[in-house]
Amino acid sequence: MTIVLFHSMYGLRPAVLDAAGRLRDAGHEVHTPDLFDGRTAEGAEEGMRIKDEIGREELLRRAVAAAAPYSDRGLVYAGFSLGGSIAQNLALGDERARGLLLLHGTSDIADDAATDIPVQLHVADPDPFEPDDWLNAWYLRMRKAGADVEVHRYRGAGHLYTDPGLPDYDAEASSRTWAIALDFLESVTS
Repeated sequence: MTIVLFHSMYGLRPAVLDAAGRLRDAGHEVHTPDLFDGRTAEGAEEGMRIKDEIGREELLRRAVAAAAPYSDRGLVYAGFSLGGSIAQNLALGDERARGLLLLHGTSDIADDAATDIPVQLHVADPDPFEPDDWLNAWYLRMRKAGADVEVHRYRGAGHLYTDPGLPDYDAEASSRTWAIALDFLESVTS
């Protein structure tokens, strides 16, 4: 399975590369585009500033360009927080997409969206960036679009709880997330 894994607003940090290594160890081909051109953020404010400086449209353009060489293979799109939002946009626009793995982030869904891909979301509970009302509406809209959706919530974890280099890190929640995500990816390839 070929996976394109997009980074969060912190940029292409070691945690993203470690996650890609974990996925490769499970037998997947993984690509980790650097949408920030080598820049990384030390904190959320700096990450937001980089993201806003580049702009949403340019980030999506870069993501599409990064995924394009592999799209004929039927990709699984994946991402962390901002990267999840980007992955979702690409997956819903790619009729050959095989799946969508969202870690800590979602995006708006167009009213006319249609897809039958499996989707798995892992999110903190509560999560200031993914509040309950938003997640409930997101889930219903994804189901309406035809996606097969699983949502896994992790009580007490911080927003980016899979990144050991950030204060949000939660070792137990991260371990559970990766076990479930690897099973999901195995099912997508079966």
